[in-house]
Amino acid sequence: MNIFIAAIFGIIQGATEFLPISSSAHLALAHYFFGAEEAGLTFDVALHLGTLLAITIYFRDDFWQMGKAVLGLNPEREEAKKLRGMAFFLCLATLPGVLAGLLLGDLAEQYFRQPAMVAAVLAGAGLLLLIVDQTGKRVRDFGKITLIDALLIGLAQACAIVPGVSRSGSTITCGLALGLTRQAAIRFSFLLSAPIIFGAGVYKLPKIISQGLLGGQSALFATGFLASAVSGYLFISFIMQYIRARSFAIFAYYRFLVAALVFVALFLQR
Repeated sequence: MNIFIAAIFGIIQGATEFLPISSSAHLALAHYFFGAEEAGLTFDVALHLGTLLAITIYFRDDFWQMGKAVLGLNPEREEAKKLRGMAFFLCLATLPGVLAGLLLGDLAEQYFRQPAMVAAVLAGAGLLLLIVDQTGKRVRDFGKITLIDALLIGLAQACAIVPGVSRSGSTITCGLALGLTRQAAIRFSFLLSAPIIFGAGVYKLPKIISQGLLGGQSALFATGFLASAVSGYLFISFIMQYIRARSFAIFAYYRFLVAALVFVALFLQR
């Protein structure tokens, strides 16, 4: 892998982490069809930390206000109570994903990254997103999210361990199915991405330290990180504006298109 490929993978990660089209699926397919050599665990973590930086900067006010409320620095009691409740919901919703990663992460990497499997999951999850987006009631805003909502969305996030499901796609789909507005579903989904990405990075840190950086890998690390952070921020900004007046249907159709192209490419390779 060279600097150019590292930048391409960073852009793919930043774009697909927040669009409901599955970053893991696109990265798996990119590795398969581009034939790019794996850069290792450090590079993978660099890409995810780039998206973490993007989400932290974009929603800095949300995280700052929740942090002050948790520390008791918010003078408005009623508002502080709501903010602490939301912080608790985000922590609760993170737990299923953490458990799934710890218990099933290696299994998913081994058995669910084949292109045909990824394409099938892309299409299936896209169909579910399309149905829920068109039939959901969309009557509850962000402030009406409940404990049960958070737990169910967290369980949906755990399903994203399978490439093609999409972390943002699964959480947005679940939020819409629970009656949240599109804006509320996507906002909670994006806020929820921060603790799971941070936790995954911390979990892998000891292994990264033990392995060390190979020669030239630091440049790949920095390139992937910056490309992921910049593209992630731009795509967060894009979708937050886009969804104000439009549906998620285009992302479902995109999933169908990618799945079809993968099946065609695999057929032609036979």
